[in-house]
Amino acid sequence: MENNIKRIYLAGGCFWGVEKYFEEVPDVLSTCVVYANGMIENPTYEEVCSGKYDFAECVRIDYDINKIKLEDILYLYFNIIDASLVNRQGNDVGIQYRTGIYYIDEKDKNIIYRLLEKLQYEYDSPIVIEVKKIDNFYKAEEYHQKYLDKNPNGYCHISKSKMKYAKEYVDKKIKNKKY
Repeated sequence: MENNIKRIYLAGGCFWGVEKYFEEVPDVLSTCVVYANGMIENPTYEEVCSGKYDFAECVRIDYDINKIKLEDILYLYFNIIDASLVNRQGNDVGIQYRTGIYYIDEKDKNIIYRLLEKLQYEYDSPIVIEVKKIDNFYKAEEYHQKYLDKNPNGYCHISKSKMKYAKEYVDKKIKNKKY
């Protein structure tokens, strides 16, 4: 990867919506839906949904650090999840739908924890976002990639107004950012 390109993995419920949301952010270079941090190689969707192998439905996000910072990627992420829910987001329930931030670069860990500490002030309940170095990931089946582009009326737990916010993000640059 080029020096100015970084990668982060985010889990936040069904990966279809999370991928579409980050596709809308103009400074995100690419996305890919993956199964992350599980216990077997090359799992199928059915194996992930069984919960036996501890995978998270996740989105791999590549971004240009000269145009967008990790802090902004995470702020956008916090905008679409409920950080206090265990193993669910929206109507999606199961260990594969947990929230998680999986990093590659050890330097990112400090940024993540600093922002989570600030985010905690927005919640009465403890934040339960899993934070770990990415151990492994496997690209999800092709029919899951860009699912909402292929199926515009497909299920998504992220509202249209939040999708619009992501698309307009570059113009706003998060004027009222709390984190």
